[in-house]
Amino acid sequence: MKLKRHTAVLALAAASVLMLSACGSDVNTTTPGAPSGGAAAVSCGGKKSLTAEGSTAQQNAMDAFIAAYQQACPGYNLAYNGTGSGAGVKQFTAGLVDIGGTDSPLDPSKGETTAAANRCKNNPAWDLPMVFGPITVAFNLKGVNDLTLNPETIAKIFSGQIKTWNDPAIAALNSGVTLPATPIAVQYRSDQSGTTDNFQTYLKDASKGVWTKGTGKTFNGGVGEGKQGNPGVGQGVSATNGAIGYVEWSFSQQNKLTIAKIDSGSGPVALTNESVGKAIDGATIKGEGNDLVLDLNSIYSSSASGAYPLVLATYELACSKGYDPDTATAVKAFLTAAATTGQNQLSSIGYIPLPQAFQNKILTAIKAIS
Repeated sequence: MKLKRHTAVLALAAASVLMLSACGSDVNTTTPGAPSGGAAAVSCGGKKSLTAEGSTAQQNAMDAFIAAYQQACPGYNLAYNGTGSGAGVKQFTAGLVDIGGTDSPLDPSKGETTAAANRCKNNPAWDLPMVFGPITVAFNLKGVNDLTLNPETIAKIFSGQIKTWNDPAIAALNSGVTLPATPIAVQYRSDQSGTTDNFQTYLKDASKGVWTKGTGKTFNGGVGEGKQGNPGVGQGVSATNGAIGYVEWSFSQQNKLTIAKIDSGSGPVALTNESVGKAIDGATIKGEGNDLVLDLNSIYSSSASGAYPLVLATYELACSKGYDPDTATAVKAFLTAAATTGQNQLSSIGYIPLPQAFQNKILTAIKAIS
């Protein structure tokens, strides 16, 4: 099933990308979909086969990016291994892959920034937010297809304070909905996960002190059943009546999961491209220069009307300098294709395409890689 899913994504992406002329080691190909200020050129060449590893949240987006890269540069490829953000950071900083994928930027307090700089031959690594994806609070409850939760109830569910679906706190948010006494079966990420990090940070920022379990890539709630990756959580929720889990949007779509609305204080908000886009508009960059680390805390704690607040940004980790010339050329080509034509299919597979301002900043950073 997984192979078929990724094959379908590749076919979808490939069908939409204009056929481009073959790229040699010194051939530039103009890429459609570039920012309005001017076309971005994919300079194909260098290393024929790149490697990348990390976030499962961006797995399907990476399939689309790879298809765009192969269309722009026939004969070139990137192999992506979706093993989780923690593994992506470790593999990148160890120099075992060319690009790392993570839902959380490099953490200086954990030595990740220093380790990445060492890998990049004493040059900084850059966090490049290439994929925006909502995190869903997905549930499977027989007879219930419309559910609203607020940050406080979500925090109580995932910390084990709310144990059944007919708890008064849930009922108060869902007038007119018949809620059964079914036990709540929490599904969480068992691996080191940037999705977990973002989810727990959201709970800390938005739940008005209810979430006291901490943050980080390890789930700290202490209740439920651990599953490997977004695919594992999605499948766990799908297979279990009474289940609830946090899972990246595209995997909720693939498993046909029902998604809870979130009420941040201004009424229930369903997850849509528009409601997520409204939240992303409030994001600011706190990184310096071409290290494009986002500050999502203001989004998580916001009660803006019509904004779906539970959003993550998936980063590609790349050396600013320190690659050998062949690798640098290929990395820049792949990232350029990903930031332009690779964005075209994201909305159809559960992601939000790069806002124009972020796309411009990312292309500037990619161009500066040497």
